[in-house]
This record gives sequence, structure tokens and C-alpha cells, in this order.
Amino acid sequence: MTAGAAAAAANKAQGARQGTMATDLAARAMGIHWPTGFEPERADLFAHNETVVEASCETVWQYIVDARAWPQWYPNARGVRLLGGAGALAPDVRWRWTTFDLAIESRVHEFVPNRRLGWFGGAPGEAPAFYHSWLLAPEGDGCRVTMDEAGVGSGAAAFRRADEARMHRGHALWLATLRWVSEGR
Repeated sequence: MTAGAAAAAANKAQGARQGTMATDLAARAMGIHWPTGFEPERADLFAHNETVVEASCETVWQYIVDARAWPQWYPNARGVRLLGGAGALAPDVRWRWTTFDLAIESRVHEFVPNRRLGWFGGAPGEAPAFYHSWLLAPEGDGCRVTMDEAGVGSGAAAFRRADEARMHRGHALWLATLRWVSEGR
């Protein structure tokens, strides 16, 4: 391969990665309540994923709020430890965990049972750099599950530069495994 062909291939790959965030922004869920400073159009990193699960939103919700059990079915969650004696996610619950090989401390911000869950996340002891949101809506006999996440600041920008599609792929895996456990397969 010539240097010119290698450069063209690298540019094509870079363009494909850059397109992920633009595509996700265009498809984002308009019903998400974004906290000030985490609006998707201002984010340094953004991912949108959604699926329909053949189970009730109540069933799906139980798997989402049982954060301690995530590592049993979602391979990108490790060492989940709820703080303050919490048994599950609920308003203002904080937890520490590892995801995308990053040590994260998260705190629930929005909590509407069986419909909405949003949390801030970032390195322990630092200001939040990410806002992760779940939106559940009944659809037929199932549940449409939407997951959007916005990242701001230099860490989010570096994550995007390294592999813009990584968060999207990780969330696609999360939704696939959530669908699998919720549907009882």
C-alpha cells in the first residue's frame, strides 16, 4: 500500500468514527431532560441508542435500577458498589463502578419509576463529566428503551478522539444484554 493509499484509508476510518456522534445527535431522544451544561448539542461526546424489549417497562426498570447486578449480565460494568447503604438506584443514590475501563462515581439526578432515570458520572472526587439518561416508553406489549449520554470537558473530548464510536458500541451491548435478561432468555 502506498503512503497516499494509507492516508486515504486513515482519513476514511477517521470520517466513519466522526460520523457516529453526528448520526447519534440527529437521532437523539427529544424527551430527555438534560441538566444545564450537558445539552447534547454542546457536548464533547454524545451517544444515542435505543431498542424495543419484548417485556413490560416495569420488568426492564427492575434490571436497570438493580445496579449491583449489572456485572452479572453487562460485561462493561464491574465493581458496582452502592454508597450510603442503598440497595438499588433511587433518588440521589451514589455509587462507584468501573465502565469503559474508567473508575466512575455516579449520582442519580432524575428518577421517575418505570419511565426515566438520569445520572451524573465522573472521576471520583471531580466534577461530573457525563450525564447518562434512560427513557422507557410502553410500545405494544413491550417497552421502547432509549439510552442517551452526553460527555463534556477534556476527558470526554479525549474519549471521543480515541474512538468516537466506543460509547455507542458499549451502549448497544448494554441494550442487547438488557433485552436478553428482560425477555428471560
